[in-house]
Amino acid sequence: MIFVFFYHSNIGKEIVGIVEVVKEAFVDPTDKSKKFVAVKVGFKNYLDNPVSLEMIKKNKDLKNLAIIKQSRLSVMPIDTKSWKIINKMSKILNKNKKNG
Repeated sequence: MIFVFFYHSNIGKEIVGIVEVVKEAFVDPTDKSKKFVAVKVGFKNYLDNPVSLEMIKKNKDLKNLAIIKQSRLSVMPIDTKSWKIINKMSKILNKNKKNG
């Protein structure tokens, strides 16, 4: 099983959940030129709170993520440390909401 973040790359520019890759890269059937690929994903769960691109940019431990330079990036690799940081950022936000 491969789990990935689901990122709204247009409206919101934020990571909102986790999905499972059901089918890896295949030619995008909507692309007549056959140059683009797609992946099929299935819903796993929402993050406690969305983690915005702005928040990611402010975290020095995430400065090497490709999404910082290409905010409309559809697919990118992410290391285990960054995965954990982003998940933690979502939960900390939730904690602050309850206390605030």
